[in-house]
Amino acid sequence: MASGPTLIASVQRALHLLDAVASGERPATAKELARAVGLPLPTTYHLLRTLVHEGYLRKLEDGYTLGERLTALTQRGSMLTVLSRVRPIMRAVRDELRGACYLSLYSHGEIKLVDIVDSPEAPRVDLWVGVHEAAHATAFGKCILSGLDAEARRDYLSRHRLTDLTPYTITDVRVLEQRLAPGRDVFDDREEYLLGTACVASPIRAPGLIGAIAVSIPARRYASVAADPTPLHRAARRIARAFAIGS
Repeated sequence: MASGPTLIASVQRALHLLDAVASGERPATAKELARAVGLPLPTTYHLLRTLVHEGYLRKLEDGYTLGERLTALTQRGSMLTVLSRVRPIMRAVRDELRGACYLSLYSHGEIKLVDIVDSPEAPRVDLWVGVHEAAHATAFGKCILSGLDAEARRDYLSRHRLTDLTPYTITDVRVLEQRLAPGRDVFDDREEYLLGTACVASPIRAPGLIGAIAVSIPARRYASVAADPTPLHRAARRIARAFAIGS
């Protein structure tokens, strides 16, 4: 006869407490939580103290609420759910354009590279300089900068120096601003980040979202990909819908 799985009772009790806090419409006291989960009050206090210390709960004057760490986990879980829908779209772009595919988003004042889909036949670019230091030299960085309002873009550029990465990198703010003309639906990087590599990107537009999808290719293939960015535009629309559904 097969035995059941080995369960850790203290972990179960802590999870039951989290469930009880999350299900309430107001902060719950230790006594209320002890009654709700059927635990002795001293045990409840020990578990609550641990959960508060680890950031999963917050202790207020009138009881306990969910903590910032649990809220952050929920947000990351929501992002992972969206990415599970977005990755097939990125794989299709990679296979159609024969280049590594990149998804980037603007979040809390920074441009973040969220995901990369590559393959042995379509390897990713060696990101030798962090994205936050090189938005001006990447197609997806320009894409997102173009989508910011004037104040947000000035703030970003004031905090990030236009570093000279290759002989083709734009290091003059006035020239960069000209390249960020509003209304464009395709942006590029022609050996501005890395010699021998080009990148083409399309903006992702959705309520409350500023992002970009891009593909990197050998510089010699730039003209053929840039001539018909339809696959990128199509993918950008599909990704925007995926984020709208997941929000």
